[in-house]
Amino acid sequence: MFEQSFKNIDDILHRDAGCATELDYIEQTSWILFLKYLDDLEQTKKTEAALAGKKHGFIIDSQYRWEVWAEPKTADGKLDHNKALTGDDLRDFVNNKLFPYLKKFKTEADRPDTIEYKIGEIFSELKNKIQSGYRLREILDIVDGMHFRTDHEKHELSHLYEEKIKKMGNAGRNGGEYYTPRPLIKTIVKVVIPRVGDKIYDGACGSAGFLVEAFDYLKKSKDLSTTESVKLQKDTFYGKEIKSLAYIIGVMNMILHGIEAPNILHTNTLAENINDIQEKHRYDIILANPPFGAGIGREIQQNFPIKTGETAYLFLQHFIKILKAGGKAGVVIKNTFLSITDNASVSLRKLLLESCNLHTVLDLPKGVFQAGQPTVVLFFEKGRPTKKVWFYQLNLKRNLGKTNSLNEKDLAEFIELQKTKADSENSWSVDMADIDQETFNLSVKNPNGGKGVELRNQKNILAEMKKLDKESEAMLESILKQIHEK
Repeated sequence: MFEQSFKNIDDILHRDAGCATELDYIEQTSWILFLKYLDDLEQTKKTEAALAGKKHGFIIDSQYRWEVWAEPKTADGKLDHNKALTGDDLRDFVNNKLFPYLKKFKTEADRPDTIEYKIGEIFSELKNKIQSGYRLREILDIVDGMHFRTDHEKHELSHLYEEKIKKMGNAGRNGGEYYTPRPLIKTIVKVVIPRVGDKIYDGACGSAGFLVEAFDYLKKSKDLSTTESVKLQKDTFYGKEIKSLAYIIGVMNMILHGIEAPNILHTNTLAENINDIQEKHRYDIILANPPFGAGIGREIQQNFPIKTGETAYLFLQHFIKILKAGGKAGVVIKNTFLSITDNASVSLRKLLLESCNLHTVLDLPKGVFQAGQPTVVLFFEKGRPTKKVWFYQLNLKRNLGKTNSLNEKDLAEFIELQKTKADSENSWSVDMADIDQETFNLSVKNPNGGKGVELRNQKNILAEMKKLDKESEAMLESILKQIHEK
């Protein structure tokens, strides 16, 4: 029903001088969708209040409501062209009046877990990039036809929004920051097995894929009581995100999936000193795909006992610390974590193995993520040391890519074998007593006939780099020689 509407909006944004990329398209679509959602929410609550014989107190002042500035209607329900702003008038109203008004909600809200706070947070973090008020008018007219009042409408809109996130994730080299393949997330959730009543956390939540999938999983896990439904809404899902666009998309994604006021904070998780984490801050479940990459400054590193410039390693320390005793985690990390022998990596592996039971490692092939970085998923429980690790190596008969992505069938065998930690062609177990107690190197070969590709250690990587350097030098000398001879 709404698929063509999304395509039409993208076509309009493509023609606008202020929007250049898929990231711009989803950002601008998000704030307009959010305001339409807010209007539908207000109208639903107004109807509910009337049925209960009560009066509804609107969140938004009358002049800033959708029906006044965006889509004023005539008596027969059509757009009132005499009242509807367009062109420069519409653009100026949005930039100079609407956004400043909505931004104030952040400072006036009672608590961060309210819809009022989310309104202020979102409109503090973005701006209207649509330069043509005429194109903005076209988009508003399309969005006015979208509704968030029935479960079917919300389900379809959430599905289409996920597709937009996926397209955005595939659009650039940093796609993994915004999009973790949903079949992988669903698999991680199934292995971790969250329960109603758990507090679930992602400290690098991006577009909130892990939180959304955990929400859907728990909704289907049992017939929920009213109390349990309220708990899922308000006291179950928590996230943090540093990037403005990802934060906005994450909030919108959770709203579309049915969580009215998502507990996502726009903050830098790594700026928090992990020594300040107390029992009241801890979570039962952690599901995350933290960003990879070096370059974290010394000031941030001071917040962690193991100093490193690698972002994912700092996040892993944070996750171990903030997980409750007995808590469970599923965390994506690059596969070199298992083998690289610098001091920080060795110390972090030691910390993980001694303070948690790393019971399962899922080794993923290249191509699961568009950036091409080979990754593993670490499944662990906090509170007792690791005695044995069960490995599963996902060996597919095809190469993964944009047009041939990972699917749930690919991971079905892993889910089934993981329940009993059974050996197979693709899976095996390793006792900690057999691991090098100085390096804690976990890059062991598959002994059961699978591909068994051993993760390269640092020494091999450096040797290959030197070899490539020599080949490059020889090639350059040859080219220079040919030029000189000419």
